[in-house]
Amino acid sequence: MTPTATPALAHQLAATGYATLPALYPAAEVAALLACLDAAPAAGPNFRRSQDVFAIRNLLGEVPALWPLLDTPALRGLLGELFPAGCHLTKGIYFDKSAGSNWLVAWHQDLMINVDRCAADLPGSGPWTAKAGWVAVQPPPEVLASTVTIRLHLDDCDATNGALKVVPGSHLGGVVPPEIIAAHTATATVCVVPAGGAMLMKPLLLHASNRSSSDRPRRVIHLEFSDVELPEGLVWCERREVL
Repeated sequence: MTPTATPALAHQLAATGYATLPALYPAAEVAALLACLDAAPAAGPNFRRSQDVFAIRNLLGEVPALWPLLDTPALRGLLGELFPAGCHLTKGIYFDKSAGSNWLVAWHQDLMINVDRCAADLPGSGPWTAKAGWVAVQPPPEVLASTVTIRLHLDDCDATNGALKVVPGSHLGGVVPPEIIAAHTATATVCVVPAGGAMLMKPLLLHASNRSSSDRPRRVIHLEFSDVELPEGLVWCERREVL
């Protein structure tokens, strides 16, 4: 990453809702991240492992040794450009889409955040859900607008092994009712990202992914960051100060 690349990246992110950064972590750092994930005890309610799915939710809570490996000068430089006044991490997930864990993700927006408690009478928030020890809510629009997702790719990723498809600019239209999402996907594009690269996206960007048709894995660390506080004293369950 060069100093001149990041402002252009931030501009593309604002305009289209996504951007790709080909080299955020070098090969040796990717190998260290994979070794750390492989050493994690894959058991507990935040681990989903079946023929179709392997994922780890509350990733940094379950695998705390990952954060020192992720928290590099390159990541901090990127976050400093995206959030000049500072930010905090709000969510971490690990996805492993491979021949043994292969699933289709339909078109959707990322509308829900995980919080510490339910405040069902909070204006501008809802619906609320509670399951498996988590409380989730669709927050006010300004919270989603402030959030940036960084998807760190640990493998080369293209259309054959489940790369994300996105609809450029769809984040600018607010929440799209599920029944009309299909009508907005004609301009979809596939996001090809090499190992060590990152895809940046806004939560309201329409996105989906196909099943993999390749034997190659598609392992991704999904991190969400924000620079705003939640209303009424709510707290993100996975909040971690970064800058």
